[in-house]
Amino acid sequence: MFWDIALSSLGGLGLFLFGIQMMASGMQKAAGDRFRRILEVLTNKPVIGVLTGILVTILVQSSSTSTVMVVGFANAGLMNLAQAISVIIGANIGTTVTAQIVSFKIGVIALPAIGIGSLVNFFGRRRLHRYLGQTVLGFGLLFLGMTTMSSGMSPLGELDSFHNLLMQFSEYPLLGILCGAVFTALIQSSSAATGVIIALTLQDLIPFYSAVPLVLGTNIGTSITAILASLGANVAARRAAIAHVLFNAIGVILVFFLLGPFTEIILETASSVPRQVANAHTAFNLLNTIIFLIFLTPFTRLVCYIVPGEDEKLDFGPKYLDDRILKTPAVAIGGAKQELLRMAGIAREMLDESMQVFMTEDLKKIPHIEQMEELVDGLEKEINVYLAELSQHSMSKEQSKMIANLMSAANDLERIGDHAENIMQLSEIKAEERLPFSATALEEITAFYQKVRTMLEKAITAFEQDDRENAAHIVHEDDEVDEDEKILRKRHIDRINTKKCYPKAGVIYLDLLSNLERVGDHANNIAELIVED
Repeated sequence: MFWDIALSSLGGLGLFLFGIQMMASGMQKAAGDRFRRILEVLTNKPVIGVLTGILVTILVQSSSTSTVMVVGFANAGLMNLAQAISVIIGANIGTTVTAQIVSFKIGVIALPAIGIGSLVNFFGRRRLHRYLGQTVLGFGLLFLGMTTMSSGMSPLGELDSFHNLLMQFSEYPLLGILCGAVFTALIQSSSAATGVIIALTLQDLIPFYSAVPLVLGTNIGTSITAILASLGANVAARRAAIAHVLFNAIGVILVFFLLGPFTEIILETASSVPRQVANAHTAFNLLNTIIFLIFLTPFTRLVCYIVPGEDEKLDFGPKYLDDRILKTPAVAIGGAKQELLRMAGIAREMLDESMQVFMTEDLKKIPHIEQMEELVDGLEKEINVYLAELSQHSMSKEQSKMIANLMSAANDLERIGDHAENIMQLSEIKAEERLPFSATALEEITAFYQKVRTMLEKAITAFEQDDRENAAHIVHEDDEVDEDEKILRKRHIDRINTKKCYPKAGVIYLDLLSNLERVGDHANNIAELIVED
C-alpha cells in the first residue's frame, strides 16, 4: 500500500507542477514576451505596485518566481525598496489564485480541458490560439494532478497513525507551521504545497483546524527562494529578500496569536473544507497586505536598519543637458559632450557585462544590461533633440561641425549598445541551453573582445581629448580587427566541419564575433570624426 500511495501522490504532484508551469508559460506567451517589463514601469504609488505584483504572479503562477524577479530588478537598480516591497506584497496575493481554482471540485473538467487544449495547441493556426491552447492544456493537467493526488492519498484515511499526526497540527499549531514551511521550501512552490493540503481535505484526511497552520507555514517557506536569489547581490536586492521574509513571518506571528478568531471567521466563508483552506490562504495575505500598506514607511525603515548600506538606482534622463544655456552654444556644446561621454561609459559597461554573462553564465546581470540599453537609447534621443534645438541658434562653422560630430557619435554609441544587447541575448541562449564551447574557442573570443574593448576605450578617450594622432591609430586597428574576425570565423568553421565543436554553439560563436566586429566598426566611426575634423 505504501508504494501505491507514494507513486500516486508523487505522480499527481508532478502533473500538478507541470500543469502550473504549462499554464503559466501559455499565459506569458499570450500576454507577450515583454511581460517582465511590467515591473519596470512602476509608479511610486504602493497600491499600483501591489496590483503589479498580483498581475505578474498570476502570469508566472509563482510568488517565488515573481519575488526572485523583484530581487533581480532591485539588484540592477531598477526599483527602490518601497516599490520592491509593494510588488512582493502583491505577489503573495497573486499566488493564492491557484489555490482558489483547485479548491473547487471540478476535476471532471480535467480530461476535456486536456483534450481541447491539446487540439488547439497542435492545430491552432495563429500563435495566440496555440498559446491559449497551451494555457487550457496546463489548466487540465493541473486538475488531473489534483485528482490523482487526492485519489492516491485516500488510503491514508485507514491509517490511525497518519490521522493522529495530522490532528497534532490543530493541537500544536507551531508544529504545523514548521512542517508547512519545510515542505514548501523543499518543493519551492507555495501553490503546490497548498494544492497538496487541499488534496488532503478533498479526501477528508485533514480537518480545517489542522490545515490552517500548514497553510500559514507555506507562506514562510516560499520566502526561502528569494533569500537564495539574493546571496551575493547588492544591498537593495538583500533588502527586498529580507522584506519578503519579514512580511510573511510577521503576518504569521500576528495570525498565530489570533488563530481562534481567524479560523472561526474563515469557517463562515464556505461550507466545504477545501474552499475554507483556499479562503484562509487568501484572507491571510489580504489581511497582511492591508496592515503592511498602512505601515509601509516604518516597515521600509526597519528593513533598512536590518540590512544597512547605500541603496543603488540607475539615474534616468540627462544630467548635463540644460535648456537654459542653449543661447550660449559653446557652453551648451560642452554639456552635450559631457552627456555623450556619460552615454559612452554606459555603453562600454553594457559590453563588459554582456561578455561577463557569456563567460560566467551569471544571468543575474541581464536585468541591469536591459536597463542600461533603455538608458542608452533614451540618452541618444535626448542628446539629438537637444543638439537639434541648439543648431537653431547662431554659431560658428566650427561649432556646427562639432554638433554634427556629437550627433554622429551618439548614433554610433547607441548602435554599440544594441550590439552589446545582442551579445547578452546570445549569452543567455548559451547558458540556458548549456551549449559547450572548446577552450580554444573561449580563448579566441576573450582575446578578440579585449582587442575590440581596447579599441573602443581609445576611441572614447580620443573623442574626449580631441586627439587626432590616437584617433588615426584606431582607424588602422579597425583593419586588423576586420582581418582577425575573418581568420577566427574560418578557424571555427573548420572546427565545426571536423566535429571539434558543437554546431549550435558554432552559430553562437560566429554571431558573437560578428557583433564584436561591428562594435569595432562603430568605435572606428567615432575615431574618424576626429581624424576628419
